[in-house]
Amino acid sequence: MTSDKVPTMPGLLQANCEKWADRVWMRKKELGIWKDYTWQEGYDKVKYFALGLLSLGFQWGEKLAVLGDNDPHWFWAELGAQCCGGAVTGIFSSCLPHEVKYIVEHSDSRFVVVQDQEQVDKMLAIKDELPSLERVVYWDHKGMRHYDDPILMSFEDVVASGKQYETTNPGAFEAKLSRLTADDVALIMYTSGTTGLPKGAMMTHAGIYNSLKISFSLYEVYETDEWLSFILPGWMGEQCYGLLNSLLRGFKMNFPEDQGTVQENLREISPQILFYPSRLWEGIASSIQNSMTEATWLDRLAYGLFLPVGYKAADARFKGDELNLFWKALLQLAKLVLFNPLRDRHGLLKLRCGFTGGAALGPDVFRLICAVGVDLRQTFGSSEMGISQHSPGEIKIDSVGRVNPETTVRIANNGEIQVKGTATTIGYYKNPEATEKAFAGGWYHTGDAGFIDDEGHIYYLDRIEYMRRLANDTVYAPQYIESRIKFSPYVKDAFAVGDETREFVGLIVNIDFDNVGHWAEKRHIPYTTFADLSQKREVCDLIRNEVQKMNRVLPQHVGVKRFVNTPKEFDPDEAEMTRTMKLRRGFLEERYEKLVASIYGVGEEFLMETPVVYRDGRTGVVSTKVRVVDASD
Repeated sequence: MTSDKVPTMPGLLQANCEKWADRVWMRKKELGIWKDYTWQEGYDKVKYFALGLLSLGFQWGEKLAVLGDNDPHWFWAELGAQCCGGAVTGIFSSCLPHEVKYIVEHSDSRFVVVQDQEQVDKMLAIKDELPSLERVVYWDHKGMRHYDDPILMSFEDVVASGKQYETTNPGAFEAKLSRLTADDVALIMYTSGTTGLPKGAMMTHAGIYNSLKISFSLYEVYETDEWLSFILPGWMGEQCYGLLNSLLRGFKMNFPEDQGTVQENLREISPQILFYPSRLWEGIASSIQNSMTEATWLDRLAYGLFLPVGYKAADARFKGDELNLFWKALLQLAKLVLFNPLRDRHGLLKLRCGFTGGAALGPDVFRLICAVGVDLRQTFGSSEMGISQHSPGEIKIDSVGRVNPETTVRIANNGEIQVKGTATTIGYYKNPEATEKAFAGGWYHTGDAGFIDDEGHIYYLDRIEYMRRLANDTVYAPQYIESRIKFSPYVKDAFAVGDETREFVGLIVNIDFDNVGHWAEKRHIPYTTFADLSQKREVCDLIRNEVQKMNRVLPQHVGVKRFVNTPKEFDPDEAEMTRTMKLRRGFLEERYEKLVASIYGVGEEFLMETPVVYRDGRTGVVSTKVRVVDASD
């Protein structure tokens, strides 16, 4: 499809309003009650917010930043700016002021739309460092009564300005909308910044549409489907699987009351389509396994009897095989007794198709989720380009799917996955050097290491720069080891270490505080803090058993021989992780250099001093004795 025939997102909204004016498009839970917005109401919000921007001097081709959690206002602001020929960049609500400053400044955003008092305070703290900043628009009034900074304006006031602007400029909105084309930049999505400063990938309406069009060839979305919007819109997953899917297929978008009620609202809605980052699927697998170990004897019996049935059904589905009548009957009984209640607990009862992305999901987690009856698909790609995904009957749990249609993949001499196809991005904003490097020779250089099998399935290993070689020339992928240990319900995060100066692989473990704490309480093991619990000898023995289980399924030469439990969780506020919860390996290797050295030392304890950043911005140092544990059988 040529770009002149590709719809824009505002164009889709306009068409849907004409077709479904009185049908509910969005729902937001407020004070325990769902508030509905029809397509007509949503269209009016977008139209008058766009006109309000014009009245404030917003120009064609400008950038607007949005800072906040998922909310109808987030997308109304986005679509409104796009109607004016603008591009939108999303900022994670958890970002610290200096992170917000970088994105607002780099994207040249004169206008910033924010959620509430907390986000307003961030903007006021940095406004003097942003000379181009002209207006901060907020949509939640709570706590804002006594704020009188002239830079502030409420969302409703912008809408009111838009209505006034229309009286003196009739047809202005329609003129802007008719000028918009699929080749205009719709979004600037900033990369996670695992290896340096985030880059702003510029995405046109055509690029986003063509990327999703490929996905539509592999799964179905219907008007009657429901979607819970809680994956932050600053990430491509929510933009494609949420907003654009809704605009293209007309399904209903639901918004949780806040980030703390997501699980409750997910269970209430039980959507048919769901996109979870791998970390959240890992959390579900951890919860399932923890419930197995902590359940009554009758429930444990049900797990023991029916989980193997689920595994058999999942394995058959992966291969495209059909179960015989005996196994079908057993599967129906397993669903009734075990799987349906389990899925209902996690809001997955009506789920027709689930997706995972952001990082490769460990095969053990993937298989368990499928065993309880979830049709789960791994997707692989980035903001720059979609690359592969699983399709029905062609699922290999250790792959990231078959190469997408209209896409060509090759493996370079250094093992890098390189792609040629329909790119979502047209380049990096204000960074032609990075654009030229990433798309050299017409191929997108992903920076990811992997290989392709004879059937066209891609196997992702890790980032090229993170692949490691031991002193004995053994090459291993740290992320693969980390994904396997996170199958344990007692491990939340892990960081594999070991390079050409080391003889074996070591591991730094973040325990799952809730699950390990519950385990300790049932065994009457006293503890006070996370640090105290993590270093209990019984907990170290518990994690050693989990590491040994993992070692039995890993190739012998990459098994973990020694590990430590960290006395604190990895924290994005301390730059140890990205806002999408990916490990910043270079930073971790430098920060925990002495801890890593202790894994390869001869002692059994190490005094760890860790700088911490408190929520009020103060810094401090925490000193803890850390046990170094031998995991050899």
